[in-house]
Amino acid sequence: MQFVAAWAASRAVNGNLLAALLATFNTNPITTPFFAVFAMSFGHWIMGIEKPLTAAYIGRAFANAGEDLWFNVLALFGPEHARWDGLLQFWNEIYLPYFIGALIPGLVLSAVFYYLTIPLVHAYQKARAAKAKERHDRRKTLRETLAAAAAKLKRDAAKGGDDEAPPAP
Repeated sequence: MQFVAAWAASRAVNGNLLAALLATFNTNPITTPFFAVFAMSFGHWIMGIEKPLTAAYIGRAFANAGEDLWFNVLALFGPEHARWDGLLQFWNEIYLPYFIGALIPGLVLSAVFYYLTIPLVHAYQKARAAKAKERHDRRKTLRETLAAAAAKLKRDAAKGGDDEAPPAP
């Protein structure tokens, strides 16, 4: 699905299709769990949170946030007051550390790869311009050859057809 979405988005903005498809490789079902665990661990370390990052802990935080969210939706139509404990726990112990843990490496890696790809882009553009010039030169030569042949035919026709026409088959 990511490839289809990347293709459609690339086409919609007239972007680089190859770049869009290559960008989808960093988030796929194989690599995403590793990125997520790294981002959460790094975020917990940066924020000084010392809670264990087990599947049960993360699952419980999601469940508590989901329960609070559903309860708050029902509270809109009933006499209960909204509860925010599970959502705040999720925000402070799951989402925010994940966001910070992904943002900092993301910014650093983006800057590094941006400067690494600039020479590649320049080389690609130079090769593309050379190929375009070669095509232009071939077309120019072909036009000149055709113009010379057309001029020769006109000269021959202007002479009055002194040469004998070849016999028809």
